[in-house]
Amino acid sequence: MKRAAAKHLIERYYHQLTEGCGNEACTNEACGSSPGFQRMDNNAAAIKALELYKNNAKLCDPHPSKKGASSAFPENSAKGAHNFSACSNGKMNHKDLQPTREDFRDLNYLTEEKVYEILSLCSETEDYSPLIRVIGRVFSSAESLVQSFHKAKQHTKEELKSLQAKDEDKDEDEKETASGSSTAMEVEPEASASSADGPSHGENNVQKLGPVEVSVDIEAVRRVYDRLLSNEKIEAAFLNALVYLSPNVECDLTYHNVYAADPNYLNVFIIVMENSNLHSPEYLEIALPQFCKAMSKLPLPALAKLARLWSQYSADQIRRLVETFQQLITYTVISNEFSSDNLVNEDDGVVAATKCLKIVYYANVLGGDLDMGHNEEEDDEPIPESSELTLQELLGEERRNKKGPRVDPLETELGIRTSDCRKPLIPFEEFVNEPLNDVLEMDKDYTFFKVETESKFSFMTCPFILNAVTKNLGLYYDNRIRMYSERRITALYSLVQGQQLNPYLRLKVRRDHIIDDALVRLEMIAMENPADLKKQLYVEFEGEQGVDEGGVSKEFFQLVVEEIFNRDIGMFTYDESTKLFWFNPSSFENEGQFTLIGIVLGLAIYNNCILDVHFPMVVYRKLMGKKGTFRDLADSHPVLYQSLKDLLEYEGNVEEDMMITFQISQTDLFGNPLMYDLKEGGDKIPVTNENRKDFVALYAEYMLNKSVEKQFKAFRRGFHMVTNESPLKYLFRPEEIELLICGSRNLDFQALEESTEYDGGYNKDSCIIKDFWETVHSFGQEQKRLFLQFTTGTDRAPVGGLGKLKMIIAKNGPDSDRLPTSHTCFNVLLLPEYSTKEKLRERLLKAITYAKGFGML
Repeated sequence: MKRAAAKHLIERYYHQLTEGCGNEACTNEACGSSPGFQRMDNNAAAIKALELYKNNAKLCDPHPSKKGASSAFPENSAKGAHNFSACSNGKMNHKDLQPTREDFRDLNYLTEEKVYEILSLCSETEDYSPLIRVIGRVFSSAESLVQSFHKAKQHTKEELKSLQAKDEDKDEDEKETASGSSTAMEVEPEASASSADGPSHGENNVQKLGPVEVSVDIEAVRRVYDRLLSNEKIEAAFLNALVYLSPNVECDLTYHNVYAADPNYLNVFIIVMENSNLHSPEYLEIALPQFCKAMSKLPLPALAKLARLWSQYSADQIRRLVETFQQLITYTVISNEFSSDNLVNEDDGVVAATKCLKIVYYANVLGGDLDMGHNEEEDDEPIPESSELTLQELLGEERRNKKGPRVDPLETELGIRTSDCRKPLIPFEEFVNEPLNDVLEMDKDYTFFKVETESKFSFMTCPFILNAVTKNLGLYYDNRIRMYSERRITALYSLVQGQQLNPYLRLKVRRDHIIDDALVRLEMIAMENPADLKKQLYVEFEGEQGVDEGGVSKEFFQLVVEEIFNRDIGMFTYDESTKLFWFNPSSFENEGQFTLIGIVLGLAIYNNCILDVHFPMVVYRKLMGKKGTFRDLADSHPVLYQSLKDLLEYEGNVEEDMMITFQISQTDLFGNPLMYDLKEGGDKIPVTNENRKDFVALYAEYMLNKSVEKQFKAFRRGFHMVTNESPLKYLFRPEEIELLICGSRNLDFQALEESTEYDGGYNKDSCIIKDFWETVHSFGQEQKRLFLQFTTGTDRAPVGGLGKLKMIIAKNGPDSDRLPTSHTCFNVLLLPEYSTKEKLRERLLKAITYAKGFGML
């Protein structure tokens, strides 16, 4: 008896902590109704209840205004009948309430109607504790949630036909259908996986990316949350239930493989994630991190099904899910001091939330504007392997990912790629978490990425959360490590075989014959040993003394690009309206020249150099494996795009009014017309209102793919010679690839001033430095580009803007007539201490205007 009494008191303390006594002016510090009471999870409340029992702490009686409050302590309901006397003046008496409590106590799952029924009774008595207890019981149990909020059972087409055929049983069948619908909502907890995936959204459900159906009624869940979350005490019940639910769900998924046994187990995550308050502060401490950890344990098919389901949500609903996980990541990052000794990679909450965010990311891709077809064909002949491969294997240096870059398992399961999405539901930028990027130790993260162990998580496996600067740093580490690896292999190879040591990709070129010299050398390397392309580039200009620490390479790339894109050579066509280049289908240059351009682009990325190239975005999409389509013409051939768009929108008779056929005309280098049939016998097939979409699609296919197939294949082959083992495709989207190669066109010189460092006696308060920045800020756009070219070797801003440039201005003696000089390898400007601002401006303008070539100072 003593043990029963003790248990009874401990339970009363527990309920007092979790639910309170009902008196909002309660002064008991150990009562949930006290104004200053700090909310706690169920485990903490249980421990606190034991402490209160040991200390014989004060125990509140239910407040008279909280009618039926003694139901919070069910074991006391029989003996404590005096507590109900206060209800005699209320709307309901004890006899009315007791049967309802019995029903609620036996309720193990919820429907929308049942929630409203209990809410109505609670509203009448102004006592919400019965509803709070039901929510606590159902939402803390995975089994109960799986059975809750089921849809009404839908008849299949065959069943409907059968019902229509039985006229004599029509009335009876209608009754059975009505009763079946109601029981499906309340009684049938076990809906089969096949019926759960029924095609209620149309026949497209048979397709892999078609609508996904589940047994839970999501709209009903949303309506219930909208009604209940406005009540603070009811919201606390959701919070406490989630704290209790999550560890059990994590255990079920980790050890019991519950999803394989019952696919409806996914309902738990669907229902909980509809809570629009998950991102609020009270959830971020314990409840949401634990739930994210449980969700991250879902098997791959479940993650894919959840992504497909969420892809059917609206943009606002996707954004709410994103904000929920982003809020948790940001809160955790800001609340902790992460460093190289305390890595953010080791925080379970951040890692789990990132994995959950990946599900939403792919839902965002799936729900966007997809282009699943139009994929570029792989090269017919593989890129030749290095002749050093056998030696590398002997030395334990066998290359990773020889079959190409890694692919995310969820991406494979969904049969989708990020590049398949033309326009996502919400912008990709909303998935980037800047606070996380600020604290991420990228060198350690890259190590975890390469090692691929389950014990260490790498955020590079979730590149959507990283900004372009962070991803570029990861790529830089990959490139540098590969360079050092090639250097070590070369050294060992020379020792074993006695060959001359050549640890660099060394190019010696003449300025006047730069294309010929570079082409011959790179072609030889590509044929003999493509692995040498992955060595660090070292360029030497014949007759010049410059030592290549990066600056000479920049000059080399600039000169090669200027020569290649020279319109007199005719390798590319130039559009005056867009200022962009496109492959010339009539070019006389051989494929080797286009392969060289691809190698140059790959080497620029590999050696962290920025190129002044002007391609339309479709080129980068094609490099990522997607063919050009009609909408790409808007960027590459805007005049043609507008003409074809007008054709599609024309409301008259296309055949009679326009008189065009499936034969098109192009001009060669000499202006001669070249005819091409989009279909066999195209000159005899008129374009009509019915077939004009085919005409437009075939026209775009010819212009962007077929007409330049030979040139682009050679170009892509050269690019892949350098990047085929790189995580480039895995980390970057096409628009980010363009940023990597071309840099940013937005020149923020204010950011450059703020990030610049000083040496040799100068500081930001020096008089000449103030004059210098006033002079630079007064330059026009072209002069600013010349200044950047002079100082850094390129007129573009790097990934992340000029603030990431880290320029150094060093003192180069007292006032003199010497011009400013620069070390483009290290972004260093050597500036004499000129006596006047006018002299500074004159000397600086002369230096940046007439700068070309390298010498030894």
